[in-house]
Parts: sequence; structure tokens; C-alpha cells
Amino acid sequence: MNFERLKNNIISLVEEQQYKLGYRSEPVRLYYPLKSLNRLLNTSGDPSEMKEILEKFAAFAEDDLGKIQVTSEKERFCIRLPKEASDFVHTLADRDPFLKKLIQLVGTHGTAMEQVLELFRETSESVVIEKKIHGEFDYLCFFPDGDPDDFRYCLTDEGCHVIYHRFTPEDYIDCEF
Repeated sequence: MNFERLKNNIISLVEEQQYKLGYRSEPVRLYYPLKSLNRLLNTSGDPSEMKEILEKFAAFAEDDLGKIQVTSEKERFCIRLPKEASDFVHTLADRDPFLKKLIQLVGTHGTAMEQVLELFRETSESVVIEKKIHGEFDYLCFFPDGDPDDFRYCLTDEGCHVIYHRFTPEDYIDCEF
């Protein structure tokens, strides 16, 4: 099991939330489908097995993230992080400067797609930028070497601003764009 990968994913999601909304010392709920959890953990558990696996994960991560609570409905899991998790992520202080810059850039009214693409180019020489014509989004961007991260960023030009969605590589493939 890869508890570290799930922990890093959770930290990244909380960090993204704090960049967007600001830091608040409060509980956070994150929702995962069973398939995503199995991939992140390198397991193949059914819903009842995953519940047990996540209880072990909660014990593994407790020192940093506090007492995690897990609930589920069918194949959808809620990981409830206590306020201590928000506090812990906040102490990491700008762990992901690329994500922070991206959120600041897309949060600015009037940002053009080319400005966002330039941020990706400035971040890594090995960035992949693919123009898409299927209508779901305009560009796919990612860093094949995993630096600064291994997410797949789907960018859409909304006219007066650019929006993004980010996926793990496996979840991106599942979307079948």
C-alpha cells in the first residue's frame, strides 16, 4: 500500500483549497471514488476492504493530519480531516509555488490563455502542452518528469478568464476525453 501517495494527494488538495480560499483552521472533507483510492494506494479493495485500508491510513497519517474520519456510501468515500490537518498544511508554507502562481494567475480577471501557457513553459522545459479540439477543454498541460507535480491540467478559455481542472494521470485517463 502506498499511504504516502494518498497523504501527499490530500495535502495537495488542502493546499490548493487554501491558495484559492485562504487559510482557515477548520475541518475539511474530501471525496474520493473507490477506483481513485485503489490507484493512489496501489490496492484493489472492494468498498468494505477500502474502509479497513483507510482506517490503517488514518493511523499512519495521524501525527501530521490529526484524527481522520472515514465514511462511505457505496463506492464513494468521504475523508474528513480535522482542523489540525488544515493547520499542518498551512505550516508547510508555499510547498507548491507553481500551483500558487497558477491559482493567482487564473484568479485575475482578464488573464489570457497564452499567459497561463507561458507559466507552464517557464516552470519546466519538459512541459507537455497539447491543444485539444474535442470541446471538453482547450489545452492539456502536464510535466512528464513529475516536477513540479504529476497532475494533468485541463485548461479552458472562458472568454474573460481561464479555468483549470487537475487530475491524477490515472483519473485523467478514466475521463476518456
